Amino acid sequence: MAERPDDSEKTEEPSHKKLSDAHQKGDVAKSQEVSLWFGMVAIAMVIALFAGPMAAGIVPALAAFVAQPHAMAVDGGSLMALVQQLALTLGGAVAVPMLLLMVMAVAGNLVQHRPVFSGENMKPKLSKVSPLSGIKRIFGPQGLMNFLKGLAKLVVVSGVVFLVLWPQRDTLGTLVRLDLAAVPLLLQSLSLQVLIGVIAILTIIAGADFMFQRQQWTKKQRMTQQEVKDEHRQLEGDPTVKARLRQIRYERGRRRMMALVPEATVVVTNPTHYSVALKYEDHMAAPVCVAKGIDRVALKIREIAREHDIPVVENVPLARALYASVEVDAEIAPEHYRAVAQVIGYVMRLKGRMRTRSARA
Repeated sequence: MAERPDDSEKTEEPSHKKLSDAHQKGDVAKSQEVSLWFGMVAIAMVIALFAGPMAAGIVPALAAFVAQPHAMAVDGGSLMALVQQLALTLGGAVAVPMLLLMVMAVAGNLVQHRPVFSGENMKPKLSKVSPLSGIKRIFGPQGLMNFLKGLAKLVVVSGVVFLVLWPQRDTLGTLVRLDLAAVPLLLQSLSLQVLIGVIAILTIIAGADFMFQRQQWTKKQRMTQQEVKDEHRQLEGDPTVKARLRQIRYERGRRRMMALVPEATVVVTNPTHYSVALKYEDHMAAPVCVAKGIDRVALKIREIAREHDIPVVENVPLARALYASVEVDAEIAPEHYRAVAQVIGYVMRLKGRMRTRSARA
């Protein structure tokens, strides 16, 4: 089994593909403290906005159980009707607050990463039950961070509760003697004070934890140089294979090009470097380049032309210009019509004189 690369070898930043693959597997940067922060904010909003309406809907429904329990009919279908009525009343009172809590729970995840739909984390893995992996998680950077977060939250919540409730200790001592209507308002006020203090401190903890989790996740996604090469090879193809395919295409194209040289009307060349084979017939709008090359390819074009009695005309500037401006199987550019026409005209006159001499002979 191949060994996993050491973290010290992961020196390259993660590629877009690596990050995308991690996301598809459900491996994302996520802070539980951010989710907790959203949950605390949702609870504070529920208490601030819906505590009164919830109490107004729930208290009357439950008052009968305290004031007149003996008057309730529990025989036959009466008990079922009573339970159903109570469920509808309680459900209607808490429906909107529960919806708000669910929306904030989803928002707590969406602000950290885009939606994830993956069953990868549900698959059984040996590392999840390995004692060594467990020890690393407990005593590693992640375990230390979790311990510090838990300690900080314990201290913060305890401190905030003490600071809020200590000045109200005398009022809390007389809570049982207060008017029943005043108790919910007092509890709502104290709860909001505690929650606001906790949320203020959790904002700092959640922000620090999110940056830490993001940094740790990015570090985990880093790649070794070999992984970068392997990924590039997968995306772009093996460079050796691509080079070989280019070589094969080039050789096939050159053989095809050389096979067309015998059909050329003239080969325009400079003595050492360039050769361009042109073909022209009466039905053509302009001469067409059937082959071109430099150095050894140019020499081969000239050899084939001489073997098939194709005229080779030396014209240094025209050969260079044609090589740079025209592709194989393409017509020459209009700016070269005049110069090429002169060359082809010369070739035609030369062939005409040769035919005349042959006829006289």
